[in-house]
Amino acid sequence: MAKAPDDCKTMIEVREGVDALDRELVRLLVTRQGYMHAAARIKPNRDAVYDAERIEDVVAKVLVEAKRQGLSADIAEPVWRKLIERCIAHEFDVYDDTRGRKSA
Repeated sequence: MAKAPDDCKTMIEVREGVDALDRELVRLLVTRQGYMHAAARIKPNRDAVYDAERIEDVVAKVLVEAKRQGLSADIAEPVWRKLIERCIAHEFDVYDDTRGRKSA
C-alpha cells in the first residue's frame, strides 16, 4: 500500500504513491467514459453532443470542489477543460459509431 504524501521519505515512495494514484484515476476515468457512452446513446441528435453551457457548469463545479479540497485552480481548470474536450470528441465518435456514421 502506498504511503500518504506527507509520510514519504524517498522518491521511491513518492513514485509508488503516484503510480497507485494513476491506476485509481484510470479506473475513475473509465467510469466517466461510460457516462459519455450513455450520453451518446441517449442524446437525440448530434448537435446535442457539444453543450457550451454544460461545459462551463462542469468547470465551475469542479473549481468549487477543488477549492474546498485544496486543489490549485491552476491545475484543476486546465485539466478539466482538456478532459471535457477529449470526452466530447470521444462522445462524437461513439454517437457516430452507434448510428452507423463514419467518424471524421
